[in-house]
Amino acid sequence: MHRQTKATSISAKVKDTVAERDCTNGPATCILCGAPGGPHCHVVRRSQGGMGVEENIVTLCDKCHYAFDEGLFMDRLRPLGFNSREDIRTYIIDYLKGFYPDWSEEKVRYKKWD
Repeated sequence: MHRQTKATSISAKVKDTVAERDCTNGPATCILCGAPGGPHCHVVRRSQGGMGVEENIVTLCDKCHYAFDEGLFMDRLRPLGFNSREDIRTYIIDYLKGFYPDWSEEKVRYKKWD
């Protein structure tokens, strides 16, 4: 397996840790809407070098994940105050900074030469 592929993949241990962290309404609940979800959303996308570390992964339900990644299903999130993908991104980053105060995109991005 290529080193970058391995670094951006989400291990079972990371999934378990994130599912436990994101447990507002029970284990592995969407941090946006509270529905059951999965700890599989990269904040910094894999295609942009986002690593599969707990500081870069959040639990989202499928519809919220599509809203974050593709802008789909935004109508269901507007009553919650999310009007754009950028609103979602800002919320997620603020959420992560609540657990990891020194969070930054640079810290969760794969660096080829490190």
